[in-house]
Amino acid sequence: MEKLQRMISEKSVVIFSKNSCCMSHTIKTLFLDFGVNPTIYELDEITRGKEIEQALTQLGCSPTVPMVFIGGQLVGGANQVMSLHLNRSLVPMLKRAGALWL
Repeated sequence: MEKLQRMISEKSVVIFSKNSCCMSHTIKTLFLDFGVNPTIYELDEITRGKEIEQALTQLGCSPTVPMVFIGGQLVGGANQVMSLHLNRSLVPMLKRAGALWL
């Protein structure tokens, strides 16, 4: 859990993802289209990915991917990110975290 907290807090935008997940691909594309350079951890490719996924579950992340953290804070999965985007809250949040300079 301590390692997970470090991973989350080291970068302004962190996405936990799996290459096999179409919603993960959608969320990664959304951030990249904004010009954000998120740190992406592909849980199905990295060492100890299963352990990290279990730790995300302990944080209340279900399903575990995609799971987005902005400014060290849990935003949520695809539904939460898309809701923020649609109500125009995502860009200001990214600006506050220093991930976007529009």
